[in-house]
Order: sequence, then structure tokens, then C-alpha cells
Amino acid sequence: MTDRSDTRHFRALFLSDVHLGTRGCQADMLLDFLRCHDAETVYLVGDIVDGWRLRRNWHWPQEHNDVVQKLLRKARKGARVVYVPGNHDEFLRDYLGTHFGGVEVTDSCFHETAAGRRYLVIHGDQFDVVVRHAKWLAYFGDWAYVTALGVNTWVNVVRRRLGFSYWSLSAWAKLKVKNAVSFIGNFERTLAEEARRRGADGVICGHIHHATNHHTFGINYINTGDWVESCTAVAEHHDGTMELIRWADRARVLQPVAPQADQQAVA
Repeated sequence: MTDRSDTRHFRALFLSDVHLGTRGCQADMLLDFLRCHDAETVYLVGDIVDGWRLRRNWHWPQEHNDVVQKLLRKARKGARVVYVPGNHDEFLRDYLGTHFGGVEVTDSCFHETAAGRRYLVIHGDQFDVVVRHAKWLAYFGDWAYVTALGVNTWVNVVRRRLGFSYWSLSAWAKLKVKNAVSFIGNFERTLAEEARRRGADGVICGHIHHATNHHTFGINYINTGDWVESCTAVAEHHDGTMELIRWADRARVLQPVAPQADQQAVA
């Protein structure tokens, strides 16, 4: 990994729901983020690779391979990399407790911050009743979601030509649907209760593609978001404070700008 004067260094980084292997994956955005951010520990909080989609239709462009190589390079350079599988990369749950390429695979784990706060790190699909008890419905929902992302791609083609930044149609629609908002609230409450049950001060999860950081349920609930809709990550600073980074709002890689300016995107 080349050194950059504008690289931000953190104690820990948390990424989830990249969905490598899908056309909706914003791999270029993630690569730009990884070039600008380093950490002592990198947690991959599930759905990094989308095994569901790859089984149906193989899609693996060079940018997706570059993301994998970038993460493995961070491990080779001394970062601790922990992979917590989700439902879309559940095939890795057959390898819990193992290491590959310097990457640890575990079903869940605890992260202790520099301030002494203990967080449960888990993808969260274990607490999604649809995924657990009606997998056919989860697959149908996945198809509908991919269809929405296809529409979203064309929307953003038009936006780029008009000089606007990236915008997620599917994320906007999700927050406008009452049932989806209710599902998000129930999911957050359930994960907060699980973290409390395990004696943690907070939980860091993914799965529902809704980045947030709050204490609504009496415990610190943090969702890392995704790299399909929101392009978000969570970082722990060296003093233990947690930051939700909305990279789509900061980076300019999807803007029609001159190449030399494109190389200067900073966090």
C-alpha cells in the first residue's frame, strides 16, 4: 500500500455489506476510501462477498478483485483483519475459527475501545426473522433489491451527466415506506438488547444497510451501513470516540471532474 500524506489513521475501522460480486457494489468508492484510511484493526462485518448473487450470475470485475487485494495487503502490512460473515457470505461460517491470508474468521466478537467501552461486533442477520425462518422470502427480497439497484444505476448516470453527486434511490425509498421504518426500529432494538444481554456497552452491526450511531435504546447502537447505497464506514479514533464516515458525501470520485482533481479526494 502506498503512503499518502492525506491518509487518516484510526485505531479501528468497521466495514460491512460491500456485496462484492454484484453490479450494485460501489467498489471504486470503497477503493478510494481504503486508500485514504488505515487502522490497526479492520473489522469486516459481513456480506463483504455476495455468495447469493454469484451462485446465480457470476460478476467479478477487476475493481472487486482490487478490493480483496487491498484488504489482504493491509493484513500483510500488519493490520489485524477480522471477518465476521453475514447471510450473503454465510459459506464462510463453515470456516469459523480459521485464518486465511492473515484474516481471522469469527461468527461474532467483542471490540474494546481505547476508552474501555466494550462493543459486540456481529453482522445481525441472526436476528432477522425473515432470513431465519422464511429464506425464500429473503431471496425474493434480494431480487427486488437488485432490481431497485439497477434502476438506481441509471438514475445516477443521469445525475452524473447533470453534475450531481451520487444518490441512492433505494435508500430513499426504504425510509419512505412505513413497514421498512418499523423493521429498522425493531432490528435496532433487538440488537441493542442482545448486546446488553452479553454484557456489552454497545453493538456494531450491518445487514440492514442503514448507517447510524445512537443511544435510543439505552445502549450505543452503531450500524456501519453499506457500500451499495450509502457508502459508509465506522471508525474508532485513538481516543476511543466513534465516527460514522459518510464517504459518498465527502468523496468526489463519482463527480465529472478533471482527473488531477479526482486524485485529491480526502476524508
